[in-house]
Amino acid sequence: MQATQARTQKLADNLRTIISRVSAVPTSRQVRLVAVSKLKPAAEVLALHTATGHRHMGENYVQELLDKAAQLPREIDWHFIGQLQTNKCRKLAEEIHNLWAVESVDTCKKADALEKGREALTAREPETSKLRVYVQVNTSGESSKSGCAPTDAAGIARHIRTACPHLTLQGLMTIGSIARSQRAFSEENEDFVLLAATARGVEEELGLKLPEEQLELSMGMSSDFEQAIAAGATSVRVGTAIFGERRPRQGAQAMMDVVTEQKA
Repeated sequence: MQATQARTQKLADNLRTIISRVSAVPTSRQVRLVAVSKLKPAAEVLALHTATGHRHMGENYVQELLDKAAQLPREIDWHFIGQLQTNKCRKLAEEIHNLWAVESVDTCKKADALEKGREALTAREPETSKLRVYVQVNTSGESSKSGCAPTDAAGIARHIRTACPHLTLQGLMTIGSIARSQRAFSEENEDFVLLAATARGVEEELGLKLPEEQLELSMGMSSDFEQAIAAGATSVRVGTAIFGERRPRQGAQAMMDVVTEQKA
């Protein structure tokens, strides 16, 4: 099923509005916009990509990303940004050729599984590029949030750089607390400040001193991406403001999501 002309126009207009807002925030760093299509049909992703040429798209569920990647053009650069199970890492890295980044790596074990997947894909297709990964940091300290402790980020980052030759350490990522995301743009967001400080600490510990070695910061979503950019974000993940509200998963699928998240 194709998206209607009216829906395609709406998606394109929404994207352009967000791009304009991103550009309006003063920053010294280039900012990437990842359009998050979680729970939205592949037809809408295709419509947005075709109408605007936008390439960076994000997904939260492994199976949904596998399905969409199989249907849609390889020109799309996919980001996996959801809670990640170790036993799904290899499949994700091995089967999605145009997987641009995995943004939710919070253990060395997950990095190792992604490494095995990318190594297997590279063995079949030598031109395969390294898989970019972000270390997810729990900056809010909430038990409901995934991510490593800020003090553990450097150890995971070092492991990626030294033990995972088919991966590239791209940066750090966080999902801030809802309460802080609802503050006024002019107010400081402690989650974003902490991620930036953690990144500087990781750079120092790993000896990353050159400008091109500076770690990216993936932080900020529909409600707080402007705050995040002001705090140094280089990548923002915007879904609802582009694709609209999502219907929650229901029935058996919702129960499956709960079970898999508990196993993560």
